[in-house]
Amino acid sequence: MTWYEQITAIEDLEDANLDAELIDELQRGSRALKRPIRFSTPTFKDYTSSEMKGCSKNSFPAFSITAGGCALMCDHCQAKILEPMIPATNPEMLEQKVRDLVLMQDLQGFLLSGGSNRQNEIAYERYYPSVEKLKREFPHLKIAIHSALLDETRAKRMESAGVDTAMMDVIGSNQTIRDVYKLERPVEDFEATLAALCSTKMEIVPHIVIGLHYGKILGEAEALDICSRHDIHALVLVVIMPFYAKAGTFETPKSADVGRIFMEARTRLADRQVLLGCARPPGMARREIDAYAVMAGLDGIAFPADGMAAVAETIGRPFHQEHACCSIKIGSAAEASCAA
Repeated sequence: MTWYEQITAIEDLEDANLDAELIDELQRGSRALKRPIRFSTPTFKDYTSSEMKGCSKNSFPAFSITAGGCALMCDHCQAKILEPMIPATNPEMLEQKVRDLVLMQDLQGFLLSGGSNRQNEIAYERYYPSVEKLKREFPHLKIAIHSALLDETRAKRMESAGVDTAMMDVIGSNQTIRDVYKLERPVEDFEATLAALCSTKMEIVPHIVIGLHYGKILGEAEALDICSRHDIHALVLVVIMPFYAKAGTFETPKSADVGRIFMEARTRLADRQVLLGCARPPGMARREIDAYAVMAGLDGIAFPADGMAAVAETIGRPFHQEHACCSIKIGSAAEASCAA
């Protein structure tokens, strides 16, 4: 049987509108698909599926230094991505919450994020002494950060504070930066930030938002070009979520178009980890997108949709679950099973 015949026979995908031609192409290019896939279920969001459970412990939460505030207020997000994060609006608050979670809930690491200013920058500087202190007290903690735009000096300061993993969005279209982000900064500033981060010893994990230009495919190939030119640790792909935006401004990208970008990313970054991150449309579109990610050979999926373990088993891909952000691995503690 072909992959298409096998995948569409999986109960969770019986009603999916999968592209037979694309799946055949993915099957023909499947030589590397014996590589394992990681299903990430970080604890900053409730999660359960028909095949795996989330974890009730705060083993890898996300903190926002601006709570729910963001000056940039891009059209695609409207600051809603910050809502599930734990507010830490001053360094003392961050320190206390981290210490409490270490003592009471076996904290293994955390993500530090926040809203941007109007230049797409996040002012982390006053938090770095606290990050340094926490890293000294709890050296096992793995710390990830959303960098936003910065220069090499600020990247080096981030590194010296003890940050393990830095993440940023890479945008390949000046039109998208201007129209969606309402930002007067060119594509070159995003590549310069990636270069600055890659000059450090941190693990650098850029993100590309597929369909960022109001649901249309514009600039994704250029963003992949940028990522392929730098010594990144991994690439995270996410898909625009129209319900975060104002009604009627975004459309949902076609799942097959997203699948083709997965295939292109896997080809261009063959020696790097390519992961599917948290953000993507809900419902059947999510199942279709996730199925393409498994078949395209992506190395990990955050909060996998129902049926993805079955898809992996069907095409012979080993898989395991981790209760951590898809951008960072936190060792055997993350790989352990967790009672719901």
